[in-house]
Amino acid sequence: MRLSLPLLLLLGAWAIPGGLGDRAPLTATAPQLDDEEMYSAHMPAHLRCDACRAVAYQMWQNLAKAETKLHTPNSGGRRELSESVYTDVLDRSCSRNWQDYGVQEVDQVKRLTGPGLSEGPEPSISVMVTGGPWPTRLSRTCLHYLGEFGEDQIYEAHQQGQGALESLLCGGPQGACSEKVSATREEL
Repeated sequence: MRLSLPLLLLLGAWAIPGGLGDRAPLTATAPQLDDEEMYSAHMPAHLRCDACRAVAYQMWQNLAKAETKLHTPNSGGRRELSESVYTDVLDRSCSRNWQDYGVQEVDQVKRLTGPGLSEGPEPSISVMVTGGPWPTRLSRTCLHYLGEFGEDQIYEAHQQGQGALESLLCGGPQGACSEKVSATREEL
């Protein structure tokens, strides 16, 4: 009987100590969402910090991308966007497709995940729930920050760096990521 090389390698991995056969099977389940997470029109309180960080990341990315379009090899660096351009970019940031964001549960903690939100090592296997109410909630969250701070203040923070923009939107005593807000969440 003649076995092909890939089949032999697969069989060998199960027989070698430390190979695939010695590992516990990987399993993953979808996060169990409660009624608020499934049906509320608003972002659940325990996910607001993640949502704020996602919005800050998208605003920063879109503004930086618009600025690079102004940058030419002879311009000598970054140029400022005009008010009409950065207003348009921020409006488009909020109306973008937020489908690449969703909820993931790691170590019994539900977190919003997507671009700009990774913290530390990724789990070896996980399930992320996307679509549904999440894109609408993120868009509303983005529009809320535009209304609360205004395009001018957001662009000024962007010019100081990504951290300054996130700090403006999410920090401060009443910000979505403040320690006071986090402590209140733990009490619930």
